[in-house]
Formats: sequence, structure tokens, C-alpha cells
Amino acid sequence: MQRHGARRIGSQIEVGVKRSHSFCAVASLSAHELNKDDQIFCHLLEACKFSSDIRTATETHTRIIRFGYGTHPSLVASLISAYSHCDRLNDAYKVVDQVFSWSVNLVALNKTLHSFIKSRDSELARKVFDKMPDRDVVTWNSMIGGYADNGRFQEALSLFKLMLSSNVVPNKFTFASVMPVCAKLGSLPLAKWLHQLMIDKRIEVNYILIAAMIDMYSKCGGIEAAKTIFERVQRDDVSVWNSMINGLAIHGFARDAIAVFSKMDFEGITPDAITFLGLMSACSRSGLVKEGRHYFNLMKHRYLIEPQHEHYGALVDLLGRAGLLEEAYAVIASMPIEPDVIIWRVYLSACRTHKNPGMSEVAIANISRLRSGDYVLLSNTYCSQQQWDSAQRVREMMKKHGVSKKKGISWLEWGGRFHHFRSGDRSHPETEAIFEVLGGLLERAKGEGFVPKKELVMMDVSEEEKEENLCHHSEKLALAYGILKTGPGTEIRISKNLRICDDCHNWFILVSRMLNRVILVRDRIRFHRFEDGLCSCGNYW
Repeated sequence: MQRHGARRIGSQIEVGVKRSHSFCAVASLSAHELNKDDQIFCHLLEACKFSSDIRTATETHTRIIRFGYGTHPSLVASLISAYSHCDRLNDAYKVVDQVFSWSVNLVALNKTLHSFIKSRDSELARKVFDKMPDRDVVTWNSMIGGYADNGRFQEALSLFKLMLSSNVVPNKFTFASVMPVCAKLGSLPLAKWLHQLMIDKRIEVNYILIAAMIDMYSKCGGIEAAKTIFERVQRDDVSVWNSMINGLAIHGFARDAIAVFSKMDFEGITPDAITFLGLMSACSRSGLVKEGRHYFNLMKHRYLIEPQHEHYGALVDLLGRAGLLEEAYAVIASMPIEPDVIIWRVYLSACRTHKNPGMSEVAIANISRLRSGDYVLLSNTYCSQQQWDSAQRVREMMKKHGVSKKKGISWLEWGGRFHHFRSGDRSHPETEAIFEVLGGLLERAKGEGFVPKKELVMMDVSEEEKEENLCHHSEKLALAYGILKTGPGTEIRISKNLRICDDCHNWFILVSRMLNRVILVRDRIRFHRFEDGLCSCGNYW
């Protein structure tokens, strides 16, 4: 009967091919797939999503019911998703409501939920989740993991806290999803809370959780806690070592990362491709060019690990940061694999740092789809050499292509929640007090001889407006808020989605000395610890 049904559906597809691009997408299904009706329907609905073919979607819906697959979890999820992508939300929600009118068990509902999460339909997944009469730990883990994978970290954290207030006890898989969320948010208090919660819930740790915990503490600024955990746990899996090496790398502790690698070799743990990527990144951030070259060659010749794009990118970054632009370009030119856009962007960034417009143009020519950051780097390179006409042409290109400079966002945790700031942001409830504190710091810095780097402002405005733009960068606003809310001697921790600019970096150095405060900034690249008028990066980042 099922084979007969499959033949019928197959013939329907052949007819449909003549009138529907969606059916064309499944016309080449194999004989094995044609023996599985549900797979055919899934392919049809997936094609409908991308072509917005509502007619085929509704016809497929009818066939699903006719052939008795109306309660099949993955098909139901695909059908709802197809309606959603065709802008038929009412139909999508009707199917969601129908799901709960059936006597569907929790396992089936969890499968439906998981199907949404796999297809990154978070909104529909949450609608199903909210309507579920019962939820087990699998339900909660799926939803929390889905939010985390989609970059919706605040929602993942809120859902985890809601889970704790329910009668469902989190397990090791729950924490494996939540700890990376904490790492992304960069909250050390949250990291400590999660760690204690694992102890209280008596969660049995494995190498996956240990590696995640080391990574979490490292990315939240608690590198000493990460090192303590590393020294106390069983370290028989390479992922634990990799987490420690990468954690030290983002803090700029290259020598410590190398020492961990030596210990790893002594204990007989075989490194992998991720190990060497961490080592090369550590060397790159600390200017250890000789050592970085050594580990690249060691990976190839001793451990016979074939370098991938990430490793070549790390080598180009290592050489580019050190000003060896010709050598970095030679590496790109001699790569046995085609260099990807990330490698060219790494090279473009190095050209900006070392003020080389000519090589910047070479990098730009090899980036097929330019993003706002590419334009900004090129323009800033021209400005650094006072090539104003060229910089103006870049700005005109951005306007022509409708490209705007990516907004920087900085945040810090205070009072149990995260406070976000954008450049020139006046939306915070305490804006007046924040700007008052910032204004006082700016005046005091000027008195100390601080001069804003106005060439970084990629705008055709007056010098006064350029200075005002620099004064209100997101990290400066975040720091002002941190000073407003904390007492003398308290360490201030700030996270930023982009790389900290030269002007803010220099200003933070001065503020740390003026106020005798420790300021920890985690930008897109690494940590900067400002203390006593110095930065842990040594102005090399």
C-alpha cells in the first residue's frame, strides 16, 4: 500500500513539475527516497519555503492529510514553517492550534519543537513551546539550545531561569547550552552563579562541561578561575586543553598558552587543528612572530595536520600585525587552497593598522561582497595618509550602495541586568547623569593633554562635530555608567561587539590612571585590562 502511495505521489510530482518550480526541486529524488512518502513531502515543503509557493504548500498540506501523515512531527513542523515563509502566518498558527487538538504525546511534540529549532524558526518554536501542556527536560533543553544557536542569548538565559522556577531539574545538557550563552554575554557574576548551581544540582561533569566551563570563565574575564579549574580536573581529552589555550590567547597570555602546550606534550595528549589555531592566535596577539611560524610548521610536518583556511588566516594575521605585509601577501598567494573572504579581511585590517593604502586596495579587490567594515577600513587607511579625496570616494561608494557603518554596541552588567549603549545613545533612563559624568571625564582628560584622533571619524563634518562623535562612542558611555554606579577601587567590566578604536583605547588608558581604576574591556578580538595608565595588550592588538 505504501509503495502504491509512493508511486501515486511520484506521478503527482511529475505532473506538478510542469507548472511549479517547487516541484522541480524534488523531481530528481532517488528511488529510495520515493519509497518514503514523508521525505517527499518534506522536500516539497522545503522547496515551497524558498520559492514562497503558497499554492504548492496548500496542495501538499491536503496530500499530507489524505495519506495519513497529519500528525507526523517533522512534516507538521515543515508545513507550519512553509506557511510562515509564504507570509501566511494565520494558516501557520491554525496548524499549530490543530497540533494540540490531537492526542499527541510529549515525545511527538518534542520532535515537532526540535524540527522548528533545526530550521531556525524560533518564533514558531516558542509558540509551540508556550502551548505545550507538559514539558520535560528535553523540551526545555531544545528551546534553550535553539535560542543560544540563533544568538538570542538574553532569551536563552531568561528561559533557563524560568526552567529553574518550574518543577523540571536541569541536566548536563542544559548546562552545556547555558554556559556558552554566559560566555557570549561576558558576565562573570553569571558564570560564578552557574558554576555554583552545577555543584548544588550535583551535575556529573564530563570533558565537554569542563571545556565549556573553562571557556566560559575565560570569556567572562575570570582567567584565574579558568586556570584553577584546569589544574584541578582530569585532562585526558584534547578539548579541555584547547579551551585553556584559547582562553589564555584572548587575554594576551601567549607565553602561558605555550607553556600549556608544552605540558600537553609532556602528558602525552595529541594536539589537533584547534590546538594550533589557539597557539597561533596567542602568538599573533602578542607579536611572537617566530613562535607563530614555528607552530604552523610543527602542525604540518610533525603532526601531519593539513592547514585549513582558519590556520592560514591566523598566519596572515600574525605577519600582518607585525607589519610584514609583503610576507603575509606571499602566504596568501602561495596557499594550496583558495583564500576566502575572511583571510582577505584579516589582511585588509593589517593594511589599515600599518597605513598601507596600496595593499589595502589589493585586499579590497579580492573581496567580492564588500561590507561596511571593509569600506571603513579602506577609508581609514586613506585618512591615515591624508589621502582625503580617496577617502571621500569611499564614502560616496557607501552612499551609492546604501551601506552604512556598522553600529558599535557596548554593554555592562549592573543591578542584575545588562545595560546596552550605542554611539550617542540617549535612551538610557539615567542618560543625563551618564553624560554629566562623561563630560567631566572628557574635560579632565583634555587637561591631561589628551587629543582625540579625529581622522577616525569617517564623516564629512566639521572638526568640532568629529570630536563630539568620538566623545560619545558606546564604550565611553558604558564606562561613564560604570563609574556612575560603582565606588572607587571597583573593577569595571565592559563588553563590545566590535574592536575598540584607537581613540577609545588611548582614552581608557588615561582614565585608568586618572581615577586609579581597573577597567576590563572585552572587544571582538581580545581582552584589554587598563590599569595605572597601561593596557595589558601593550598597544598591540
